[in-house]
Amino acid sequence: MPNCSLDFHLFKAKNLLTWVIRYKIVQGLASGLLYLHEEWEQCVPHRDIKSSNIMLDSNFNPKLGDFGLAQLVDHGKQPETTRNVAGTRGYMALEYVATGKACKESDVYSFGVVALEIACGRKPVDLKLTSNQVSMVDWVWEPYAEGKVLEAADPKLCGDFDDKQMECLLVVGLWCAHKNYKIRPSILQSMQMLRFEVPLPIPSPNMPMVETYSAPPTSLPMHSCYSATGRSNRDVSETNPSGYDFNTNSSQFNTCT
Repeated sequence: MPNCSLDFHLFKAKNLLTWVIRYKIVQGLASGLLYLHEEWEQCVPHRDIKSSNIMLDSNFNPKLGDFGLAQLVDHGKQPETTRNVAGTRGYMALEYVATGKACKESDVYSFGVVALEIACGRKPVDLKLTSNQVSMVDWVWEPYAEGKVLEAADPKLCGDFDDKQMECLLVVGLWCAHKNYKIRPSILQSMQMLRFEVPLPIPSPNMPMVETYSAPPTSLPMHSCYSATGRSNRDVSETNPSGYDFNTNSSQFNTCT
């Protein structure tokens, strides 16, 4: 892979990664995940999707590498619990950290974080920033809730990007990186939105809760909600534990499975 990794170009290279190439990379990554999740003979949760594991060939086509943590799961079967949760800080979904069970939804979370990295040009966690800016996902949420999501675009691009594509990538990234796995789209839905084949979701203006989230259906009963410590919290709303609603009725995604 002569062009090294995505994180090298986002954070270390002297030459700027143009918007056209960035959008091409995120679409290629989504295509690769669709193959792993749906199109191969088994489902393959990667478990370590991050910008440093996305390698770029001579034409900047992305190749997802480092399958050392990946699992093979028969379609429709439950993933196995791993004793030691492995992954990279900032890219791991909360329910995966708590239960040790990786699934397609936890991969989608990591994909959303990478999508936001590409759009914002910053790392998922930056301890050098002020407290309300340490988490990239929470930081992007603020301008989005105010209707100013383009303010989160990478300043190094100096506005040289397609506004419609940038808004799409930021919204898709936020949706994929939602704390509640039930609100995340599938990777197929993400691809369709990035191609403008289906409308973007319409979220509420409230930031999703960080303290509570639902565990994936393959790991724990649907009625159970868990805090960041892994303890049961049944006072959280079963239908909307995050306090965050997307308008994703069947008419919008009637081509999705």
